[in-house]
Amino acid sequence: MKSPHPVSPKPLAGLRVIEMDGIGPVPLAGMLLSDLGADVLRIARPPGNSAWQDIGGSVLHRGRPCVHLDLKIPADQQAALATIARADGLIEGFRPGVMERLGLGPLPCLATNPRLVYVRLTGWGQSGPLSLRAGHDINYISLTGVLEAIGPANQPPAVPLNMIGDYAGGTMFAVLGLLAALFAARESGKGQVIDVAMTDGVAALSAMFHAFRASGFWKAERHANLLDGAAPYYRCYRCSDGKFVAVGALEPQFFALLLEGLSLPHDMFVQADRSGWPHMAEIFEAKFAAKSRDEWAEVFALTDACVTPVLSFEEALNHPHNRARGTFVTREGIAQPNAAPRFSATPLGPADEPSEMGRGALANLWAV
Repeated sequence: MKSPHPVSPKPLAGLRVIEMDGIGPVPLAGMLLSDLGADVLRIARPPGNSAWQDIGGSVLHRGRPCVHLDLKIPADQQAALATIARADGLIEGFRPGVMERLGLGPLPCLATNPRLVYVRLTGWGQSGPLSLRAGHDINYISLTGVLEAIGPANQPPAVPLNMIGDYAGGTMFAVLGLLAALFAARESGKGQVIDVAMTDGVAALSAMFHAFRASGFWKAERHANLLDGAAPYYRCYRCSDGKFVAVGALEPQFFALLLEGLSLPHDMFVQADRSGWPHMAEIFEAKFAAKSRDEWAEVFALTDACVTPVLSFEEALNHPHNRARGTFVTREGIAQPNAAPRFSATPLGPADEPSEMGRGALANLWAV
């Protein structure tokens, strides 16, 4: 019997995207688009040469089929171009000039499909003196000023996970650019090339800190500002078991609740008085060192003091909030993030497992 409440298609149902197999931000972009309902086809190198062959397949490649093509062979180039002719978008992450050498640069692709949105996702961008240079996340965020601002004052900048450059500055701006250009193409009937540089994306994400600088609210020194760990009420503390809690009591009302949870007098500190921060930090360090992480988590569980346990990836899977929301799922025995964000009318979840396709199947893909 049919459900009386039929499920609406996912938000991006009907959208056709080619993903040129790669590492870094491109596979995550393909995963997110697929999770949202897009029909994503991954074009990969011949077996044995694919990117993320052993590491990313079960998670980063979820929900979309893959076809292996040798794009140095004219027949495979033509097969890819014929499929691109029926796509709405394409995402590639090679150095400038690679797709042109494979016969799949923007000119032939847009000639055969004028509505195509062609996303070029690189660290340095398609132009500029570094455009042909190699690099990784740490290099891209170093040139934007962001890396210099992270870490303790008396040590080298801390190496963050590659979520800042690769994924925030790269993946998310690629998806944003793709969807914005698709919206424009719907009105104009014309596609375009999107130049996504991780350096550009990270720079855009740092807008608030440039505003702080302009207003005199941000010091150039590392670990000397409100949001870089200098403020005693916005940092992490070691507990008696060697684990940590994260404290984010920025607003006065939350700071008051922090003091209450630590059993400290409400008038012991003037929150905004930076001259008192060193003493405040010493007191907080001693207090948090007196109990275990989970004991402090219980103390602050029902308050707005903005104190939370610092969890490992494994622990995060079983946190009650994450379990209640279904933030993580398990597929074929592998725990991984669920689809995001949430839509009221179109329930999401990772799509079916990807399949391998041959060139013959590719010829009939999106035929209608």
